[in-house]
Amino acid sequence: MPRPLDTLIYNGTVVTVDSAFSILKDGYIGIRDGRIVQMASRPGDIPLPAAAETVDADHGIVLPGLINAHTHLPMSLFRGLADDLPLQVWLNEHIFPAEAAHISPESVRLGTLLSCAELLLSGTTTCCDGYFLEDRVAQAVLSAGLRARLGQGVIDYPAPGVPDPRENVSHAAEFGDRWRNVDPRLQPSIFAHSPYTCSGETLKAAKRAASDRGLLFQIHVAETRHELRRIRSDTNETPVAYLDRLGLLDPYTLMVHGVWLDESDLSILSKRDVKMVHCPESNMKLGSGIAPVPQWMAHGLTVGIGTDGCASNNNLDLFKEMDMAAKLHKAHSGDPTVMDAATVLKMATIDGARAIGLESEIGSIEIGKQADLIIVDVSEPHLFPLYNPISHIVYSASGSDIRDVMVSGKFLVRNRQLTTIDIDDVMDRTNALAKEIRQILRQRPRQAGPSTTLRLGQPNN
Repeated sequence: MPRPLDTLIYNGTVVTVDSAFSILKDGYIGIRDGRIVQMASRPGDIPLPAAAETVDADHGIVLPGLINAHTHLPMSLFRGLADDLPLQVWLNEHIFPAEAAHISPESVRLGTLLSCAELLLSGTTTCCDGYFLEDRVAQAVLSAGLRARLGQGVIDYPAPGVPDPRENVSHAAEFGDRWRNVDPRLQPSIFAHSPYTCSGETLKAAKRAASDRGLLFQIHVAETRHELRRIRSDTNETPVAYLDRLGLLDPYTLMVHGVWLDESDLSILSKRDVKMVHCPESNMKLGSGIAPVPQWMAHGLTVGIGTDGCASNNNLDLFKEMDMAAKLHKAHSGDPTVMDAATVLKMATIDGARAIGLESEIGSIEIGKQADLIIVDVSEPHLFPLYNPISHIVYSASGSDIRDVMVSGKFLVRNRQLTTIDIDDVMDRTNALAKEIRQILRQRPRQAGPSTTLRLGQPNN
């Protein structure tokens, strides 16, 4: 006789996001050893399976945990620091100087914990991150309990934790070696910032280091018109064609933003099976443009959705991001049928999992997969009445409606309360650090950032 379940979640509408997009009314999910082992609708009042713990979803919606496919977790420290500015001014005159002055191992840990709390409380169970001092990010993420792909940043200038840029790739490779087998929830990655902050030699070396270790390779590409013009001026190629010539594009490349792409770019990306991440709110806020996501999908590209960092969004709520993605492309195209609710929900779940290479483990509610689950409380007025749970999730719900969050069968949020993070302490420490940042930035002149001087092909020295 099989032993009882560890946890049983029942009395909810289960939106599986499986290949058939099955919805289980009055559904239940049985969990053992961190994985889903049973799931079904409950006909009538038949007895529920035995479990050590039973959780009543109270007629809420049960979803696979959301997947934020692009974050910079420590940058929650800079939320609201430099708003309403174009990307180059925002990055060069504000963010780079702020990072140079205030990013340390402890501030990275603190900013990461703050972001983890925000992610969990709004229903995100997995993120794909890229930043510096990523060892501290990894430690904080593990303590919070999230699942993550974490990328050590590579850039051709002195960076936090890598004062000598000649060591940028070796530092990222060592990060990958250290974290490959530490915990199954955490997978390392290498994050090359962009084609305009990394030389061609650096980009090739970073991709080679990732490929040699079987790691995901992340990169910002074609985010702004400025970047497109600059790379065309230097190479007579689009950013995508340039990266393809360098040999960077393959199924293990995750390309973020992709706002300024043409049909030839999309043909290359489709041929190489490059994975894509759409960050609509960040792109809008920085005035970067509207990524041609419906065209991405028409070319068969896998597309996840990301918030980007809090310095350019300014939140990590994927419910808001889904709503914005769906409506933005309807308004831009004049077609109310594009980016329908089911398509956008898949971007935040199973397609996000595919984009970061974890689709066999997470992204849908299916027997054998990890029990990464969230329960949406639908008892508030803005969620009444409920006709279509998928539309409800994308157009009506928000992160504040999340009641419970589970990763690998362990509750990280119960009844809207974090179980692994002392959020009051984190917020107190963040406020103290913000006062220091504000005071120091007022006293120092703004400095141009590195991307104003790098030429493509320049060695990393």
